[in-house]
Order: sequence, then C-alpha cells, then structure tokens
Amino acid sequence: MTPLWTSEEAAAATGGTADIPFAVTGLSIDTRSIRPGEMFIALKDQRDGHDFVAQALEKGAAAALVSRRPEGVAADAPLLVVPEVLPALEALAKAARARTRAKVIGVTGSVGKTSTKEMLRHVLSRQGRVHAAEKSFNNHWGVPLTLARMPRDADFAVIEIGMNHPGEIGPLATLADLDMAVITTVAAVHLEAFDSVDGIAREKAAIFTGLRLGGAAIINGDLETTALLQKVAIEAGGDPVLFGHEGTRARLAETRLVAGGTELAAEIEGVRYETRLSTPGRHFAMNAVAVLAAVKMLGLDLGQAARDLADWTPPAGRGTTETVLLEQGAVTLLDDAYNANPTSVGAAFEVLAATQPGGPGGRRIAVLGDMLELGPEARAIHAALAGHNALSAIDGVIAVGPLMAELDAALPAEKRLGRFATAAEAARALPGMLRAHDVVLAKGSLGSKVSQVVTALREAAKQGT
Repeated sequence: MTPLWTSEEAAAATGGTADIPFAVTGLSIDTRSIRPGEMFIALKDQRDGHDFVAQALEKGAAAALVSRRPEGVAADAPLLVVPEVLPALEALAKAARARTRAKVIGVTGSVGKTSTKEMLRHVLSRQGRVHAAEKSFNNHWGVPLTLARMPRDADFAVIEIGMNHPGEIGPLATLADLDMAVITTVAAVHLEAFDSVDGIAREKAAIFTGLRLGGAAIINGDLETTALLQKVAIEAGGDPVLFGHEGTRARLAETRLVAGGTELAAEIEGVRYETRLSTPGRHFAMNAVAVLAAVKMLGLDLGQAARDLADWTPPAGRGTTETVLLEQGAVTLLDDAYNANPTSVGAAFEVLAATQPGGPGGRRIAVLGDMLELGPEARAIHAALAGHNALSAIDGVIAVGPLMAELDAALPAEKRLGRFATAAEAARALPGMLRAHDVVLAKGSLGSKVSQVVTALREAAKQGT
C-alpha cells in the first residue's frame, strides 16, 4: 500500500522534526477509532490529545503529530514534533491539496450540506475515485483533517464547510483551494451569531473566496439572498450556476413524493433527466438537482449520475426510514434527529405528512426537540411552527424541551400528544405511547438529544424480539 505520508514528506510540509522514520496509511484524532498504521494527531480541544499519545501508539499508531514529547512515551517513539499541532495539520492539508490532481468541491449551506456532500460522494464514486469528509467534519479541524487525509490519486474530493460564527468559512475554503463550490440554501440558522439572514448569506458566500479563477459557483436560485450570493461569486472570479425552479440553468421541473421515495425530473441546461430517490423529501430532490448541476460543470456523464441517484440513501439521523417492531406492532420510524432549524423542520413535516401509516389506526406523530442557536426570537420561531400547512395531515406532536413547549402551547388540543422537559423523559415514555402502524418522526437539534428517542425505540424493538 502506498503510504499517505512518510516522515520526510510530513516533516517537509510542516517544518517539524521526525527523528525516527515512519510511513503512515491514514490520520486519526481519536484513539477509540484509530487503526494500526495511522498517525495520531494530538489536537487540543476539550481534552489535550497529548494525554492519549501513548495509548494511540499501543493500539498500533505508526506515528504521532505532537508539539512535545508526552510523559510515558518512549524516546524511540515515532513522533513528528512541531511548534503547534493545529497549524501543522493545516500545513499537511495544504500540501495534500497541492500534490493531488483531484477536482475539489466545497459544499456549504444552512440546510442540506451533509446530505448533498454524501449525494455527491455517491454519484462521483461511479465515475472516479472520490475522497470526502467523514460525517460532519466541517469545522476548523475537520476541514484540514479531511484534506490531509486525501489520497494522492483521488479524482474528486468533496469537502463540507460549516460555520457557527462570522469569519469561519473563508479561511477554510481558501485552504481547500476549490475548483467548485456549492451553496445548498441560506436560512435562519445560527441567529445567535448573526444579526440577519443577509449576514448568514454573506458568510456562506465566503466559500467563493476559495474558488480557483473561473471555478463553478453552484447557487440556489430560489432564495431572497440569491443576488447577494451571485455578486460575491462573480467578484471572486467564479462562474455562477443557479439551480432551483424557474429561470435557472439546473431546474427542478417536477417533484412527486411517493411511497418510500421521491420521483423527480430535472432539466440541466435544457436536457431533461428523470430519477427516483429512495428517500422521501422535496428538499432531497432539490439537493439532487444541485448535484446534477455539479456533475454537468465537471464534464461528467449526467445520465449515469441521474441513474445512480436512485440508490443513494441519506446518512444516519438525516432522514432515514426504518421499521421497528414493538410489542404492540410495527412502527415506521423517520430518523431525522441529527439537526433542526425552521426550514428543515418544515421539510420533515412534509415528509411525515406524505408517509402512509402501516395499517388501520396508524397515526402520523412528530417528536420534536428544541431548535437551537436561533437567538432572541427562538421562542416565537418555535411557536410559529404551529402554522405550517403540513401539520393539518399530522395527527399529533410530542414536544421535547423548553423551546418546543412554545409550539405545544400554540397547537390545538387534539394535536398535543405530550410534552417533556428532556429527551431522556420522552425516550422512557414514547414506546408505550405508540400504536401499531404509527409513523413517528424524530427531529431536533443535536444538542436537544432527541436522538435518545430513536435509540429507545430501537432498544424496545430488540427487547420485543
């Protein structure tokens, strides 16, 4: 196997010192998942990674990137010693980008960036070798780690870039040195750190500052902030390519939510392509059009990409569907518990409303955890969900958390199925509240811990078998 990094290459890239020669096959920041042959990166976050270097070496790490020799580590241990670990990781990322011929695509957006990244990974993998971020590695350490892990012979790399505060996206996009950038959408998310949706749009548009001259800027054309995004892309030397509905180069011509999936037709620069996603959701259909626009601008086979979309499935916790068999009977679980904001909750409501219960007496139930980082209007934003059109087809809501209590209070009595202060309380109660044939949506911000409800249903199903 060709090594990802040799000690000579890594030392040259970082300006560090490696007294013991090594060659590594990968990079890891977590001793729980590190594999033999990888280099352990001793980052400092909630814990200092230097405290785990000895453990990493015991588990087979071929080297460690450190700023000092930790206690308990032998003098002949293979260490790459640098002044600071995170800047050294960024230097590895820059060197990895410089040595590859891969087309690098950056993806950001208030909603849908991880699903779009995974959709791109899926379709591009059928037309070349793809490297992409694990899970949601999209922050100040996740992006350089993803880049530094990039194989030399990759054809494509898909880099997810996120943010919580102003000034985060631009430097990461510049580090990635993008051939293409995609903005899925701009919505009222992270309002604790931004004074308006325009402010969020400007931060998202900073991804275009990392574009190579003439690189494609794939932009949602249905937004109030589309013109702002286009302006930044043009100023950065990018080629704006709009996707969306009317007046776009990549148009979503038709969308139909059907049993177990989504049928869609897209017109990419006037040529029609039809496909069927195995997951229901109009938002997934729009992400698919963005992906097809990217495939077109990469000069790849659009027909093949449209066909390959049919067997894509979303990442865990982002809209997956499964059946759990409880004592009272089968229940359909829509696991969308990884994240939530007003836009994504509305999309999830539409999916729940379009999902047929499994049989007589089955209900459509939404278990909703708090949407976080919405700023001073958070309570009003939660209450406003009661006005969503799709709620008319939903039988009831179980509210979890202090903010979702505002939605509970705004709902008509017949739709209020329960209110819990914490996800743990909801998780204990929910299995006994359900009936055979119910459809249950679990949705909430990661910090609301509503994923505990999903775990509880799966555990109840195991106990019943």
